[in-house]
Amino acid sequence: MAAALIHGLLLAFGLILPLGAQNTFILSQGALHRRWAGALPAVLTAAVSDTLLIALAVSGLSLVLLTVPWLQSALQWAGVLFLAYMGWSTWRSAASLAAVTGAAPGAVAAAGSADEAWPARRQVAFAASVSLLNPHAILDTVAVIGTSALQYDGGARLAFALACIGVSWVWFFGLATAGHLMGVLAAGANLQRGLVRISALIMWGVALQLLRSLLTA
Repeated sequence: MAAALIHGLLLAFGLILPLGAQNTFILSQGALHRRWAGALPAVLTAAVSDTLLIALAVSGLSLVLLTVPWLQSALQWAGVLFLAYMGWSTWRSAASLAAVTGAAPGAVAAAGSADEAWPARRQVAFAASVSLLNPHAILDTVAVIGTSALQYDGGARLAFALACIGVSWVWFFGLATAGHLMGVLAAGANLQRGLVRISALIMWGVALQLLRSLLTA
């Protein structure tokens, strides 16, 4: 069981570490809000979404994706369109933030509009989308975590799953905290816009990568 626990910790950390659409979104939300708690809807949604994907992968139910090629292709095409739209929407939010914070020096603190730019409902929608509709996240979870879990049974498989889930929760809370500290230390506005735009660019980059792999397949 100890081996399964360590395996799950290392595997999940290796999968979640790259700075993709999900990570940059959580990081940007941490920097965007004046209060750390303002990013909690995004953090909790991303963590719960990862928990759901990992549970499905470990149970073996989601492994059907690996046996249905057309379903994988459909998922990837949907991912291209989804990430392209999410990148555009995220970029627009950076422009809106620039208009608000550019109204006067220190406007983030004065207007309190950073929280208004990303209300809880919008955070939940974005976080759920980049977590549950992101083909990279789904295929990585199914293909890597799902197949790795097959070597364990009973308590060992449960320990493996809990380790993967625990890494996700700790990572997202830590990422939002790091983003918040960056936003505070940089006094906000420029860094906030920069992180939001980086998040948009990464979403577009992943969409282009998916498109390229589909066209060259």
